[in-house]
Amino acid sequence: MRMSDIFLAFPRLMLAIALSVVLGPSIENAILALSITYWPWFSRIVYAETRFVRHSTFVEAMEALGANKFRIIAFHILPNVLSPIIVRATIGMGYTILTAAALGFLGVGAQPPTPEWGLAVSEAREYLPDAWWFATFPGMAIFVVVMAFNMFGDGLRDVLDPRLRISGK
Repeated sequence: MRMSDIFLAFPRLMLAIALSVVLGPSIENAILALSITYWPWFSRIVYAETRFVRHSTFVEAMEALGANKFRIIAFHILPNVLSPIIVRATIGMGYTILTAAALGFLGVGAQPPTPEWGLAVSEAREYLPDAWWFATFPGMAIFVVVMAFNMFGDGLRDVLDPRLRISGK
């Protein structure tokens, strides 16, 4: 967890830009940079949720009944930890798409002729006064996809979160 704290000390976008510059401009290196900057969020969620579920009454009851650790982890802790991870992944996809578009816009992500929305907006800057739609439609595509992932993640949270089901919200 200390390593994830070190990664969380830096802004994700700046770290992704720095890693993309060091690795070289390509879509593969941009994906690698995004992966390296995004793993601490998942590790923190898994750690926090596992600690919360580990001290739950039903886990203590399974230990009292003599269940082995593998059974407790596989059948009781993992299913309760999996839904927050799935929700975080869907909501985080929006941020990942925005960061990938920013890397493409800055020239350290996808390179021509690879089609990428951030790169399309960047290349359309010189045509902006005469052909505004060159930059508008890729920007709108980014907006729509990011909003769709955020709304999908919010809906998944409503469906998968057992704490919301219990309280009736």
